[in-house]
Amino acid sequence: MTKKVKFGPAGNPLGYKGKTPQVCDFLADKGLDAYEYQATYGVRISQNPAQELKKNSIKNRVLLSMHAPYYVNLSSADPAVIERSIERLVQSARAAEWMGAYRIVFHPGFYTKYTPEEALKKCKESLETVLEKLDAEGIKNFTFAPETTGKKSQLGTLEEIIDICQSLDKFQPTIDFAHLYARSGGKIKSREDYHQILDILNNELDIDHLHCHFTRIEYGDSGEKKHHTLSEKEYGPPVKPLLEVLKESGWNSTIICETPLIDQDALLLKTCFDNMK
Repeated sequence: MTKKVKFGPAGNPLGYKGKTPQVCDFLADKGLDAYEYQATYGVRISQNPAQELKKNSIKNRVLLSMHAPYYVNLSSADPAVIERSIERLVQSARAAEWMGAYRIVFHPGFYTKYTPEEALKKCKESLETVLEKLDAEGIKNFTFAPETTGKKSQLGTLEEIIDICQSLDKFQPTIDFAHLYARSGGKIKSREDYHQILDILNNELDIDHLHCHFTRIEYGDSGEKKHHTLSEKEYGPPVKPLLEVLKESGWNSTIICETPLIDQDALLLKTCFDNMK
């Protein structure tokens, strides 16, 4: 049986002139039903506007998620960097609770001088500290969603993200299909390739709602280079096989569009999905 798949942009729509707390009015009018608030350079939203955003999302039935600041490296060799990264995730969880975000997406970190195994261990230790701080503050309504990453220097293979989610409470994955595509050198090409990813997730994790990112992407030897629009078909990964697999597999899912045309391409994705038999 087909389950619900929601679609929306990573950040405020192009050309949107209103305030962020009312953005879900705009998205719902366009026919979109998801929104990922971007705290790219820091958590700068205060409690009142965050709570207004929550009310607006509920009114419009738009599912809200949040992307934590990009300046997070939980496997750094510098203790000060880890300390700042932990604080940014604590700030993110606090704001996510205010706004009712169902996922807090974040990039785990970089390998730097460590082996992948050492970096993963260091990351999980840092995340345990995050959870301890949140417990001490009484912040309970959150789910962290570590993201598969696009550069080979980054911590964030599919297997590493699964390991993090298996090891810690209140963690669910963010599957960025473009990042997996770039990191693998373009190996996502067919329905079978998407099925394989979803089968691994299904076997390894208990997922009630799959959070995803999608864009077309340019890559090189080191992985991700640049995001492209859906119309730039010389870049992958392919769109239609993913939507077909999600429709057939019965996953409750959210797809956040990260192309340069974030809301326009999100609507294209939704229209393509809705038109599938």
